Formats: sequence, structure tokens, C-alpha cells
Amino acid sequence: MTDAKGLVLVVEDERPIADLVRLYLSRDGFGVHVEHDGTAGLAAARRLRPVACVLDIALPGMEGTEICRRLRADGDWTPVILLTARDDEVDRILGLELGADDYVTKPFSPRELAARVRAVLRRAAGPPDGARVRAVGPVSLDPERRLATVDGAPLALTPTEFDLLEHLLARPGRVFTREELLASVWGYAAHAGTRTVDVHVAQVRAKLGAAAHVIRTVRGVGYTADA
Repeated sequence: MTDAKGLVLVVEDERPIADLVRLYLSRDGFGVHVEHDGTAGLAAARRLRPVACVLDIALPGMEGTEICRRLRADGDWTPVILLTARDDEVDRILGLELGADDYVTKPFSPRELAARVRAVLRRAAGPPDGARVRAVGPVSLDPERRLATVDGAPLALTPTEFDLLEHLLARPGRVFTREELLASVWGYAAHAGTRTVDVHVAQVRAKLGAAAHVIRTVRGVGYTADA
């Protein structure tokens, strides 16, 4: 039975890790469904419609990145956190526009993973009522409807990509450091690594297409949004 906070799907072939993740997420008030191979994991994601997915990369049957890619191809934007064994996999994980929201490097603290799950779900829930529409150049963003458009055409953004774009558009011309974006959008400290900010900015720019210039890099500092 799903707990009050919703069901989290965990796909992890190392059973001790899966059991530990289940324990901590359950303590946090989530229902947890565990699968141990990628094929079964994809089927469970489609069948159970979880509120979030925690996917190991190196799975038998199908890699976690392929599960993520297939969900996004189906139009399923359920928040996804990927588990990776090496930091140098980050570009391969998040840089191929697979649509993952976050990643955690093994070995990891299960308490931190639970915090990351809570963070992506807060982003997916959106802002409080009354948040106003933001627009910079051809890019418009409606926080209440969780809708971003370029010249009226909707963009398919993950919750994290949406919140990153919203944060930049909220103060046009304001330069945000990577550390500020990591703290404000992802909700955790800079010691976790700022490379994920660069990768997500690249993903958002790719989806903006001809409007990618709206997000400008300030060399040595961070990013800003301007027309």
C-alpha cells in the first residue's frame, strides 16, 4: 500500500543497497516498491506511476539511463534520480538530454538520498498559488501551470529544468553563481558539486532551441537570463 507521501520506485540490483534505501524512504513516509533489474523496473514505472524513481545505472537487463530515456520518450516526466558509481559518469548520465533530475554517487548516505527525493518532489509540486508569469524575450513561464513556452510553443522540461529556468527568469539580468543555483534550485550545499548545474543549463538551452541565448554564461561567475 502506498504511504501518504506517495510511492517511490527503486531499481537497484545490489539488494543490501536496495534494502537500505527502502528503509530510509519508508521512515520518511514514502511507500517503496523495489525491482532488481532494468526491464522489470521499466514495467513497474509504467504500471505503478510512482511519484519518483531512483534508478541505478548499471542494471541487468536494461541500464537506468535507458529506463529514463524510455520514460521521457513516453512523455512521462516523473522525477528521476540516478545512482552512479563514478563522478566521471555525470556527463554521460545528464549530458545526453535523458531528462534525469539529479544523480547521487556511490557510496552515498541513504539520508542524503532521501533528502534528494524530497527536493525533487518539492520542485515537481510547483510554487504557491499567486506566482506570476515570467517572460524574457521569447521565453515565457507560468509557475502555477508549470508551463514554459518559446513563442507560444510548450517545452517538455523536467521539474528540475523548469525550476532552474524559473529561477533565472525571476530576476532578469541578475547573475547567479553555480553555488547559489545549486542551493536554491537543488536545495543542497555546494560541496555536493556544481557540475550538475552546468549540465542542466546545457539541457535547458538545448530545449530552448533558437531562444537558447536567453540564458547567458558569465565566465568565471555563473549564469544570467536576459533578452
